[in-house]
Amino acid sequence: MRVFSGIQATGAKHIGNYIGAMRQYVATQDEGDAFFCIVDLHSITVEYEPQDLHDRTLDLAALLFAVGLDPDRCTLFCQSHVTSHAEAAWLLSAVTGFGQLGRMTQFKEKGEGREFVSAGLFTYPVLMAGDILLYQTDIVPVGDDQRQHIELARDVAERFNARYGETFKVPRGVFPEVGARIMDLQEPTKKMSTTGGTAQGTVLVLDEPEVIRKKFKTAVTDSGRDVRYAPDEKPGVSNLIEILSVSTGRPIGEIESSYDGRGYGDLKGDVGEAVVELFRPMQERYRELRADEAELKRLLAIGAEKARTTSSPTLDRMYERMGFVRL
Repeated sequence: MRVFSGIQATGAKHIGNYIGAMRQYVATQDEGDAFFCIVDLHSITVEYEPQDLHDRTLDLAALLFAVGLDPDRCTLFCQSHVTSHAEAAWLLSAVTGFGQLGRMTQFKEKGEGREFVSAGLFTYPVLMAGDILLYQTDIVPVGDDQRQHIELARDVAERFNARYGETFKVPRGVFPEVGARIMDLQEPTKKMSTTGGTAQGTVLVLDEPEVIRKKFKTAVTDSGRDVRYAPDEKPGVSNLIEILSVSTGRPIGEIESSYDGRGYGDLKGDVGEAVVELFRPMQERYRELRADEAELKRLLAIGAEKARTTSSPTLDRMYERMGFVRL
């Protein structure tokens, strides 16, 4: 079975990224032939600083290895190091509808209110589809916010297969059962985000322990005192329960029972401590890896070579079946 997923280099990574993506990567790297991609080409669709992109790409590589990705058990690489991704995106644009791209929620959200909206922001879902389809992917572990993109990739694969002959596997998304959508601690009806959320409500994977504890201590909760999982009625408390469940491995029902007769203060304190302990080993390993840039680049080069070898046959078939003259 082939596993593929990608994660953007821009923006500091928060606990929602960890739960929705990174934790799933580690869990699925032994389920088959796993490829994980730092999608740096996606990162230039909005305004950015070149040096920041460079530094955050290496930051993210170090973090992904630190959370448990093993170069002997999976392939981690940068999208820009494998040119077949950009080529596949152009070819797949021929079987992607303009209307489909216009309906993409993330395009609407990221483009809203901007004076300049790049064409890349509009078309990058095609690039994402190419990322996935090049590897004949069976499953794509992602957060809940990527469902629309997975459906587009499936549509594109089916349309290409129907028009040019059977070429791609049609992938399916795999979403976390608990923690699929972690909410902002200050605005628990909104998804946690480093771009659209609050600073105090966004818990970064590399936050210092005291900062993490403070963010959870000041988290917005709900009316009443009972610690109960009810996302529609109690979004703040339910968000905290989900984070505690993921951080400790305890079922939600067990967590609810353990707070009978206790208040929100106890819950917030316990979640903060659980997240500190969850992040402690990965933060230590991250600092070790980030200090050796040459080793990080060596590991990424190994991944890129395997990704080139694996994706090349699919790209060749795409060109041939679309009628291009091959030399």
